[in-house]
Amino acid sequence: MLKLKLTLSAFLLLAVSVSFAQSTLTLHTDQAETKINKEIYGHFAEHLGRCIYGGIYVGENSDISNTRGFRDDVIVALQEMDIPVLRWPGGCFGDTYHWKDGIGPKDERPSMVNIHWGGVTEDNSFGTHEFLDFCEIIGAEPYININVGSGTVREASEWVEYVTSSNVSPMTDLRKKNGREEPWDVKYWGIGNENWGCGGNMTPEYYADLYNRFASYCGGAQYKIAGGPNVADYNWMEVLMQKTMRHPHLVQGVSLHAYTFTTAWEDKGHATDFGEKEWISVLNNTLNMETLVNRHSTIMDKYDPAKRVGLIVDEWGNWFNVEEGTNPGFLYQQNTLRDALVAGINLNIFNNHADRVKMSNIAQTVNVLQSVILTKEDEMVLTPTYYVFKMYSVHQDATLIPANLKTDKYELDGKSVPTVHASASTKNGVVSITMCNLNPNKSETIEIEITGNDFASANGQIITSDKMNNYNDFGKQETVSLKDFEVAKPKNGKLTVELPSKSVVLVQLQ
Repeated sequence: MLKLKLTLSAFLLLAVSVSFAQSTLTLHTDQAETKINKEIYGHFAEHLGRCIYGGIYVGENSDISNTRGFRDDVIVALQEMDIPVLRWPGGCFGDTYHWKDGIGPKDERPSMVNIHWGGVTEDNSFGTHEFLDFCEIIGAEPYININVGSGTVREASEWVEYVTSSNVSPMTDLRKKNGREEPWDVKYWGIGNENWGCGGNMTPEYYADLYNRFASYCGGAQYKIAGGPNVADYNWMEVLMQKTMRHPHLVQGVSLHAYTFTTAWEDKGHATDFGEKEWISVLNNTLNMETLVNRHSTIMDKYDPAKRVGLIVDEWGNWFNVEEGTNPGFLYQQNTLRDALVAGINLNIFNNHADRVKMSNIAQTVNVLQSVILTKEDEMVLTPTYYVFKMYSVHQDATLIPANLKTDKYELDGKSVPTVHASASTKNGVVSITMCNLNPNKSETIEIEITGNDFASANGQIITSDKMNNYNDFGKQETVSLKDFEVAKPKNGKLTVELPSKSVVLVQLQ
């Protein structure tokens, strides 16, 4: 007898076209079997603006409290958020970065000009040792992006050897000379970045052949990630999969980059000065991630039906106009309750596609684009997006619960989005349900039905605020944070929850 498996993503399209008096979410706990990789909750730190210098690293001689040059407040915040993986050094910067310039005594390292981001001069004081040291401190897996655009195969293979090898060799001798006796355990290696654009303006055919060449000589890299498509470039994915899967041992992941704008690249909109029209526009564009993951996964399924190769969404998030008075090349923007909803929706999507999506990395960790942390001199702000990642950490390495969501539509100006967006998982006997109410004006009642288990207790957390464009700022009390949320006990396998307008809610059942 064929067993029917229901997935939440399969019903989200239905939710857009059918109206319901009340939202319902049916969880099939007895069918839960797909693991949600913790790496889906990953982050990205590029040498861009004040992400590294001033955001993560201030140097050991700084008056700002630090540990070996790393900001203590940022360390604590990332530890408490439970960051699982961190990508570095780029981004576009990665295909201009020559790793040997960033090792050895700091006063002997050559400087470089960051041609992509602001044209500033960097002293290379934050390099391979510093990045891997920082990852060890915060408890994150490192993900290193190799320079393909302006680098060489030899440079790439020597970097992998320097970091991972325990053999007697010139690179391991050099590493030991620079103070690290034992190799690091670095699993994830990206080979090139955006090679369709800033990484070399290549064709997919050329890059795929180049990828195979680089990957062939990076034997110490356990999990090699190919530079995948830009948003909906399905031809790039098709060509890349066709050419790399001829040598399947060389590729374990393919990246995807997709940002959210208010309308389009040419009109990114403002991070805080917006109304309901811009609210629904951004949420509507965010939901396009579902289409992208589905269509790229379909192409990958053709060449990799066993789903051995992971889809790695290693750049995503809101991209708005920079804050007034800041360097346009630094991509500094504020972060509102709207960003929290965008983060929640994307993470729900990645959870629901955990059979193919194996990692994602929001752009970026500190002071750049949709960051989780903002810093200004010795001050630090935790953004609404930070609190979403802290809330959703319950899904890390949990098991996805297949679900059926039926919900009404929120509509404005010819655009519509489902009122509720959700995902659910189970771990250690606890069921965790994350739900977003996309309607900024009205609360939504949702009835949750759980099949296969009985639960005696429920508790919750919530992220919301009285205004859709509220944000946390320096020297002011937080207006958007994580708070307890009262939930009634489930009865007869059912639970009714009132989701406040413009909110992200976690409900846990035990």
